[in-house]
Amino acid sequence: MPVRCFSLLWLLLLAAPLRAEVPERIVALAPHITELLFDIGAEAQLVAVSDFSDYPKAARQLPSVANYAQIQLEAVLALQPDLVIAWRTGNPQADLQRLEQLGIKVQYSDPLKLDDIASELRWLGELTGRQQQAEARARDFEQRLAALRQQYQQQAPVRVFFAMSQQPLSTVANHAWPQLMLELCGAENPFATNRNDYPQIGPEQLLLADVELIIQPSRGAAPVQASQWRQFSSLTAVRKGHYLAVDADLMYRFTRRSLEGASQLCEGIDAVRQQRG
Repeated sequence: MPVRCFSLLWLLLLAAPLRAEVPERIVALAPHITELLFDIGAEAQLVAVSDFSDYPKAARQLPSVANYAQIQLEAVLALQPDLVIAWRTGNPQADLQRLEQLGIKVQYSDPLKLDDIASELRWLGELTGRQQQAEARARDFEQRLAALRQQYQQQAPVRVFFAMSQQPLSTVANHAWPQLMLELCGAENPFATNRNDYPQIGPEQLLLADVELIIQPSRGAAPVQASQWRQFSSLTAVRKGHYLAVDADLMYRFTRRSLEGASQLCEGIDAVRQQRG
C-alpha cells in the first residue's frame, strides 16, 4: 500500500468517533433511577442502589450503598462500578465530588418537569445500550401525558389543598413534583406561588383559602381520616366531606408510574368538579 494511502487511512481511523463502552456495573443512587433502569431492561447491569429503591420487587435484592444523607464511599469503591448514576439535587455533593476525584465516572439525573421523564428514559437508554426499549417507554409516557393534558387542563379549576403534613401544616408550591401534577389536572393551589417548594403555612391561611378538596398522600393511598380535619370545619372541603387519598409512592417518584398517580389525582379532582352541578 502506498505510504500516502496508508497515512490517509490512519487519519480516517483516528478521526472516526470511538464507540462508547456499555457499562456492565452500574450503581444507582436514587429510587427513581433504579426504577427507570429496570423499566428499560438494564437491571442486569445494576450492582447496587440506594435506600428506598423498592420498585420493582427485584430491586430490593440489591445492596444499598446510599441514602439522602450520605454515600458509603468504601462500599461503592469495593463494587468497582463502571458508572455511578446520581441524583443531582438528591445526593450529597461532597460525596459525589469525592467519587469523581477517586476516578469513578458519575452521570447525573435531574428531572425537573413531567416531560423530563421521557428525556431521562432516552438518556439512560443511551448510557446503557438499551436505546430501543428506552425509546418505546419514552413514547408511551409522552402519549399518556399528552392525553391527560388534553382531558383535564381546559377544565374549570378546582381549589385544592395538598396536605404534605398536618403537624406542622405544610403543602406544595412552585416546582414541587405534586404541584406539577396539580397543574396537569387543572387544580388551583392557593399556595402555588410561595417561594418555597414545600412551604409550612398557618391554620388561618388554610381557613382563608377555603379550598374545595383536601388531598392527602400516604403509602398505599390509605383513606383520609376526616376527624383529623375537624378543626377546619368552616372549609368547604370539610363541610362537604371532600377528601382525596393518593398514593405517595406514585406522587413522588420521577418515573413512568407518575402518570398512574396523576391519573388518580385528576380523577379525584374531576369528581369534585362534576359535583358542582
